Amino acid sequence: MTERGGPQLIPRPADARPGPPAPWAHLSTEQRHLDVARVVRALHAAGPPRPSPWEPPVGSRRSAVLVPLFDDDGAAHVVLTRRSQHLRAHKGEVSFPGGRQDEGETLVEAALREAREEIALDTRDIEIVGELDHLATVSSNSSIVPYVGVLPARPTRLVPNPEEVEAVLVVALDELVRDDVHRTELWRWPPTGETARPMHFFDLYGDTVWGATARMLMNLLCVSLGLPRDDGY
Repeated sequence: MTERGGPQLIPRPADARPGPPAPWAHLSTEQRHLDVARVVRALHAAGPPRPSPWEPPVGSRRSAVLVPLFDDDGAAHVVLTRRSQHLRAHKGEVSFPGGRQDEGETLVEAALREAREEIALDTRDIEIVGELDHLATVSSNSSIVPYVGVLPARPTRLVPNPEEVEAVLVVALDELVRDDVHRTELWRWPPTGETARPMHFFDLYGDTVWGATARMLMNLLCVSLGLPRDDGY
């Protein structure tokens, strides 16, 4: 079987150190189990998403991603993508389907359109059930709004657009909260400062999820499990 972790390029500083255990470390396997109904109830109970603590320059286009969820055998699964290797930015990284907002469309329309374009996801029956905390990436001067969408069933046909996507990944949320999958490192932030910022990683078979996507997954998982949201977002 393929080992956990992937070839993603991670700009880990030399003084990075192990971080604290996951917020769900004290929960049993049964308490960590998530199906779509539990996720939706938790999202509705959590209240509005938090705004990003940092905003990109005025005039920058905003971005949106879709967090597609569906139940399979009583467990919630999420659809992710591995970005193509020939892209100029974030090549080979694991991400949610999404991208920049086009003129004349809403952010949720942008998220749905990108999902259709990137992986041929049929978005006609997707129910948008909430938003995760908004975030921004300093490296790309982009603000991101994540929309959680529920699919009626496991998609029967997901086709990666080779111009943007190398592979489609489907992962159970129960796998993401396993002790041997999630880990945290503490990085100085900013790189020349003294403040330690938690960086989250999910080691899948053949891939490592980190960066903005890992932060969004942490937000989703903490909210779904009724745990405090990570302040390092």
